[in-house]
Amino acid sequence: MELAGELRRPRTVEDAVAEQQRLRGLVRAESVGDAARWRTAAGVDVAYDDEAGVCAAAVAVLDVASLDVVDAVTAVSRIEFPYVPGLLAFREIPAVAAALSALAGAPDVFVCDGYGVAHPRRVGLASHLGVLTGIPAFGVAKNPLYFRCDEPGAERGSSTPLLDGAEAVGRALRTQPGVKPVYVSAGHLVGVDEACAVTLGLARRYRLPETTRAADQLCRGALAEAGPAGLAPSGGAPSSA
Repeated sequence: MELAGELRRPRTVEDAVAEQQRLRGLVRAESVGDAARWRTAAGVDVAYDDEAGVCAAAVAVLDVASLDVVDAVTAVSRIEFPYVPGLLAFREIPAVAAALSALAGAPDVFVCDGYGVAHPRRVGLASHLGVLTGIPAFGVAKNPLYFRCDEPGAERGSSTPLLDGAEAVGRALRTQPGVKPVYVSAGHLVGVDEACAVTLGLARRYRLPETTRAADQLCRGALAEAGPAGLAPSGGAPSSA
């Protein structure tokens, strides 16, 4: 699939912050369609070998009804940006974009292992990816990062606001009874209500949605298989998985 927006690659922290401010003005963290009609959901995850200076991105497309994987691609790339909290998307987006170039078709929604507007500048990976592709995207994270929340009820589907001061930036969502919640935030072209509903539909047996589980397995496998010697001269090698 082709990107809808320009992939910019800032080299300094100052340029990256400026790019996030630009993207923030383009983010629409609200529903623009009927999420109940979505048929495919794509998990997005990235694994790192910081010692070798490489990362592997995976996009796993699942049928929402059956949870079967219907398409899967990976790409291994050199890490182009240093580790800076709040700017992690700039380490991940180049590899994710390379993987997307090998995807047969566009999914209905992206489910990122990370954050959307639950971010200091409201532009986490899910928001960044949503603007770049023009496709609805949201984040499902494993911890609340910078923000606070009350513990949701123990039953599946219970949630509480994820707060930055008095502002709600997402929700802590219980996907399985008595299991630690996940932290859901809208990214782009989808609201938090729809994001939580889709997350529950994708997390029928485990804490994490099946999209995340599939993408995590793929990117770890791609990183282990390729290694630094398996990189293309251009810095990325997309492939079907």
